[in-house]
Amino acid sequence: MKYLDYPPVWLLAFMTAVYALARVGLSFAAPPLVPLAGWILIALGVGLMCVAAWTMWRHKTTVIPHKRPTAIVTNGVYALSRNPIYLGDAFTLAGFALLCGSWMGIVLVPAFMAVIQKRFIIEEEQKLRAGFPQDFSVWAMKTRRWL
Repeated sequence: MKYLDYPPVWLLAFMTAVYALARVGLSFAAPPLVPLAGWILIALGVGLMCVAAWTMWRHKTTVIPHKRPTAIVTNGVYALSRNPIYLGDAFTLAGFALLCGSWMGIVLVPAFMAVIQKRFIIEEEQKLRAGFPQDFSVWAMKTRRWL
């Protein structure tokens, strides 16, 4: 099942859970601006993911979690968050929950973040720490993991 162990698969699974929870009645009647806020969060999330992936591509390193990075990226959006792609995923999930009117979906966002941290971030940071010990230490001290 290692071929299914990628962040977009987890995001899709959580989005499916949000949708299912909204359909079984664990939802709220959304005030008029809630769907707009949902679309804004989704746009912010997708935009953040794209900018972060572009930044990784420009530094000629991988965005694939299970591969070994060839460079450490600490500038651009990576100066604001050590995990802007995963942060974009969380924004996207939160926006989707708002669109679905799912209060339980909002509760799933921190659960999604915990899964991503356990399944991907810890291993990725170990690889960065091993491959770029000095740069990683400086970056980790001044840049938060999520926001």
